[in-house]
Amino acid sequence: MARYTGPVCKLCRREGQKLFLKGSKCTTPKCPIEKKAYPPGQHGTRRRFKQSEYGIQLREKQKVRRMYGLLETQFHNYFVKAENAKGITSEVLLQLLERRMDNVVYRLGFAPSRKTARQLVLHRHFTVNEKSVNIASYILKPGDTIQVKNKSKKLDVIHSSMKKIRDGKLLPWLDLDKAGMKGTLLSNPARADIPLEVNESLIVELYSK
Repeated sequence: MARYTGPVCKLCRREGQKLFLKGSKCTTPKCPIEKKAYPPGQHGTRRRFKQSEYGIQLREKQKVRRMYGLLETQFHNYFVKAENAKGITSEVLLQLLERRMDNVVYRLGFAPSRKTARQLVLHRHFTVNEKSVNIASYILKPGDTIQVKNKSKKLDVIHSSMKKIRDGKLLPWLDLDKAGMKGTLLSNPARADIPLEVNESLIVELYSK
């Protein structure tokens, strides 16, 4: 499947904020957006004109899509599912994205970024309810448990990522057993418990036109 393979830091600069696509680098002074807080390209430093309503909505959609590493068709499919589900469409959309297996692996601290989490899932390093799952887009349900396979428990990338997890900093809709290297999705995440600086209602407005 096609994937963006260019410099991901340019995506952060284009959206004007950190999308946390490079793992730990995003929290250090080495993050390019710290020194270049303007869009990439030869015209990036020029005066920026006021965006139209459509432009603002588009940037918000692109921001969320890039955070989760999705193609346009994939993202739109999630919107259609959210629109047809019960509840507020914008909140259901974020819940679906947060319940993706690669995202939950990232949120539990098994990987430093969603991109790395996706690679680990694809290489069969995890089980869900004791069954091997290698589909990054697999949607977990409340009560599902993700565990690192025994043969994968010595992977440096997983250990180095888990060392950075601080006790009490885990999201309230997740539970982590560090010793057992497994985590559980306790419930559907509430909007207030999803740490994203986005206005998801603008995405609904964009697709509803």
